[in-house]
Amino acid sequence: MTTLTRFRDLYAPYTHFENASLWYGVFDRVMATQSDGNLETLLDILNDLPAISQPMQVECNQDAVTISADIDYNSLQKANAVLRGLIPWRKGPFQVFDISIDSEWRSNLKWNRLKDKISPLKGRKVLDVGSNNGYYGWRMRGAGAAQVIGIDPSILAVIQHFAINHFIRDYNHVIFPFKMEDLPPRREDFDTVFSMGVLYHRRGPLDHIQELYDALRPGGELIMETLVVEGIDGYSFVPPGRYARMNNVWFLPSVATLKTWLEKIGFDDIIDIDLHMTTTDEQRTTEWKPGDSFAEFLDPNDPTRTIEGHPGPLRVTLRATKPTEPGRLKRYHL
Repeated sequence: MTTLTRFRDLYAPYTHFENASLWYGVFDRVMATQSDGNLETLLDILNDLPAISQPMQVECNQDAVTISADIDYNSLQKANAVLRGLIPWRKGPFQVFDISIDSEWRSNLKWNRLKDKISPLKGRKVLDVGSNNGYYGWRMRGAGAAQVIGIDPSILAVIQHFAINHFIRDYNHVIFPFKMEDLPPRREDFDTVFSMGVLYHRRGPLDHIQELYDALRPGGELIMETLVVEGIDGYSFVPPGRYARMNNVWFLPSVATLKTWLEKIGFDDIIDIDLHMTTTDEQRTTEWKPGDSFAEFLDPNDPTRTIEGHPGPLRVTLRATKPTEPGRLKRYHL
């Protein structure tokens, strides 16, 4: 059996998804051109997860996505070895039996800032763009989402999701290993779309916003979180070189500019949910993500600026609605 076939077989429990053939088609097309040399190793690690027949107790409405069961010592040791074999864990936290996965990001802080300021997710079909390992998707399921589809190009993050779902066994939450631009346009499939920590990685930010708009049904809701800078409407900062050691940061708009971009594409009812500076309390080195982290990305003499001297990471979260009827751009009387 080829490595790609082994990977594809992990998706067998998810064939009940609406338009499943579309998702499998994109998977086959994208993976045919991928050459992730770690995939076979990651699949071998995943294959060592213990088979546990006991029922699981799963809690997705607290800070750590928690899985509980009465399992034997050997199974616990196997689970711990596999989960540690998938280091680094960027998003979390997770509590898997007695194993506390203290991820680099305390993602519960971001979720807690927005969860009560968005439309209720109960019964909604959700797209989670840039989902990483699915932490937020589990919180969405805990909030009542009927189905969560995540997309993220990180093979490691996708395998981490499969590792967690090996125990949770929830086949209404899946993550596919590709990007938003890989999907066919104008699907209008989703009630809510999340794009958190993605926009600044896109060379064409308005193209990304258009893709998000096209994925929503009329009346659907976008939740967008991204890096911004202070400035007037129309201002956007393009970092020369790296930004906080990231080499793929393209546009950091002002909040006013970001709202204009959303309006330009056609979104209505654009509402501020949160504006805050990233801190070392939220992103930091842990045993589950060793090495440099946020503290090393800042100027050691001025933590309000990045190591390159740029304005420090300021993040906004916005909520916006796709109109039920096509609208027109605002007219401006000059």
